[in-house]
Amino acid sequence: MASVQQNGQRFGITEPISLGGPTELDVIKTRELEKHLQDVGLYESKEEAVRREEVLGILDQIVKTWIKTISRAKGLNDELLHVANAKIFTFGSYRLGVHGPGADIDTLCVGPRHATREGDFFGELQRMLSEMPEVTELHPVPDAHVPLMGFKLNGVSIDLLYAQLPLWVIPEDLDISQDSILQNADEQTVRSLNGCRVTDQILRLVPNIQNFRTTLRCMRFWAKRRGVYSNVSGFLGGINWALLVARICQLYPNALPNMLASRFFRVYNQWRWPNPVLLCSMDEGSFGLQVWDPRRNPKDRLHIMPIITPAYPCMNSSYNVSASTLRIMTGEFQRGKEICEAMEANKADWDTLFEPFAFFEAYKNYLQIDISAANVDDLRKWKGWVESRLRQLTLKIERHTYDMLQCHPHPHDFQDASRPLHCSYFMGLQRKQGVPAAEGEQFDIRRTVEEFKHTVNGYTLWIPGMEISVSHIKRRSLPNYVFPGGVRPSHTSKGTWDSNRRSEHRNSSTSSALAATTTTTEMSSESKAGSNSPVDGKKRKWGDNETLTDQLRNSKHIAVSVPVENCEGGSPNPSVGSICSSPMKDYCTNGKSEPISKDPPENVVAFSKEPAESLPIEKIATPQAPSQETEELEESFDFGNQLVEQISHKVAILTATATIPPFEATSNGSAFPNEAVEELEVPPMRQPDAAHRPSVQQRKPIIKLSFTSLGKTNGK
Repeated sequence: MASVQQNGQRFGITEPISLGGPTELDVIKTRELEKHLQDVGLYESKEEAVRREEVLGILDQIVKTWIKTISRAKGLNDELLHVANAKIFTFGSYRLGVHGPGADIDTLCVGPRHATREGDFFGELQRMLSEMPEVTELHPVPDAHVPLMGFKLNGVSIDLLYAQLPLWVIPEDLDISQDSILQNADEQTVRSLNGCRVTDQILRLVPNIQNFRTTLRCMRFWAKRRGVYSNVSGFLGGINWALLVARICQLYPNALPNMLASRFFRVYNQWRWPNPVLLCSMDEGSFGLQVWDPRRNPKDRLHIMPIITPAYPCMNSSYNVSASTLRIMTGEFQRGKEICEAMEANKADWDTLFEPFAFFEAYKNYLQIDISAANVDDLRKWKGWVESRLRQLTLKIERHTYDMLQCHPHPHDFQDASRPLHCSYFMGLQRKQGVPAAEGEQFDIRRTVEEFKHTVNGYTLWIPGMEISVSHIKRRSLPNYVFPGGVRPSHTSKGTWDSNRRSEHRNSSTSSALAATTTTTEMSSESKAGSNSPVDGKKRKWGDNETLTDQLRNSKHIAVSVPVENCEGGSPNPSVGSICSSPMKDYCTNGKSEPISKDPPENVVAFSKEPAESLPIEKIATPQAPSQETEELEESFDFGNQLVEQISHKVAILTATATIPPFEATSNGSAFPNEAVEELEVPPMRQPDAAHRPSVQQRKPIIKLSFTSLGKTNGK
């Protein structure tokens, strides 16, 4: 395994980019960073740290008492009863040493073979906890992908997982980092052990743990401020950010957090996804567990931002990332890189980097998802289910509009104080940037929304009172409770890095459009001057009286409706430029090839060609379509012992890559059979054939953006 040598120890799968040590400026900037993180309250007090240690000690005694109780109840002999044991391990942010005040503690209980998950962990142990006065907010989740119990012990939040090992006795010095611990373990136990094993492996694979921790605190804080910290929403969670930071620490083993943060943005801004991020070589293992390998596993080829865990079995920790969320994160990496470069020139500071993303100023159009339940307990269950399904709505909208309508999910929910059993989620909407817009482009997502609601309402624990509605709202109609303090700001943010970039982008777009409009006006004036018809005369008069601003505005807004309907596998109907299956043809065209009305139907999302003000960053890199990603994978992936080094002209960025053998598409147009594709990771639909698109009658320009509400469909 190629790597860097540091005090005799090897780190990483490639040679480092730089072995250079810190400069005096790096030392000063790192001190400023540490002070900033202290000032914003990212470090817990000594008293809270002691209280956490005490709580973990109490929890360890609880599980030891529990295992003695069930061992006695199951009739174990005195010898086994005497040595019966269960052990508590920690993982996540607490184990990494980057947790903040009030953060929960991720814990794992390891028990022997006779202590079952269903009957004992979610039975006797749950009963014991429910009867303890120091335990509150007990919430078991036995049906989760990784079953757990959440509760508070003396006010400290605990997430407790369980691993049932095929051992009669759990030794106090058990080492779960050894692969042999997975032998004969069930699938849920392997998943539960994975968190601890990955966390410990990360700490072994970084050159300097203290620099890693400070940099990770910085990046976690930045990601939360910029709204890209949420695994369930399709962004990245705690383990993902830890793996990304650890890789940077390997590439710059002697750098301080100031330089590591700067290089973080520089490296990942230029990273060629879907090349995977790897901390170490991937071990095939000897227990037959499936590891991430796009050569063998068709579903792994659909992952667009693979970040691979370093412990066997190696898995992609970022399978939730979609094209839209990758685009958003790529834009944030670009922004971070620009600010760090400005900091080196003393034109910005840490406050600039950590400016919160103004989500409710960034877009003109939003989807609002409202949910409600009959009581607090039902709302908690309903929220957890809906949050886990929201990513499906993003994926469906992208798929059914050929990625032309982009979604930006807000990672958190909002609650109206006047409605305690109700909460809302929001998604920003915008037409895909950098692509010439179709005239009067519209997106009919009614069927997509209804399909999503039908999926959500299929919740196995659904009971009357659990409701969900989805509606479109414009920025001016956003409810006040989404703003800080429940007060709508009187004006948009000014003087921030993002607002300055938006202004530059608008000015640049306006200048380009102005030049194009002036040229078009000069070219068309000659043809207008030669026309003697009454109609042409009216048009010429209207053009003569029009101001330059009106001409510019009219040049941006073209009104030809292109409704987009949900497709159930059929090819698009080229007669109207919409996405719909054969049974929907009559609905889209009324059985005729008539010109499309310029007025959008009810509940249709319509966008004009106006430059979007939704881009907080001047340039956002749009990821390649899945088919292009596959080509890139086929060309550059090689899972042998050799790894390709890709060196940028600006910085030597090393990426671990692998090769996928060619594969043929099935008869349904997918690269894989239907049964081989996960529900959430759908292959792209076939693009419509432009050659069959009929001519569309030209309509007069309109000025106003047409984007009607979904509220009527939802009964609002």
